[in-house]
Amino acid sequence: MSNPNAGEVTLMIDGQPHMLRLTLGALAELEAALGEDTLLALVERFEQGRFSARDVLALIVAGLRGGGWQGRASELTGAQIEGGLQGAARLAAQLLARAFTPPA
Repeated sequence: MSNPNAGEVTLMIDGQPHMLRLTLGALAELEAALGEDTLLALVERFEQGRFSARDVLALIVAGLRGGGWQGRASELTGAQIEGGLQGAARLAAQLLARAFTPPA
């Protein structure tokens, strides 16, 4: 089970729960993968609903890596993600928000 106060979310992939967290290393990887100078641009895209499937996938991969996953993004192309694209986008936005929201 994920800990929201630690910035964690849980994603079901092929029926198995995976904990995602955006660590500093995962955030740096995310910046590189998306070619952004800052994460603020990505946060703004999600807030404005202007994100792409590539943004969602990159966030999920970074979160999985932050949670200890050792896989590759290509392994997710055929995976069944709970909630489909909408569920993945919602979870990616939640993951991003939790990374920048102090615990209550």
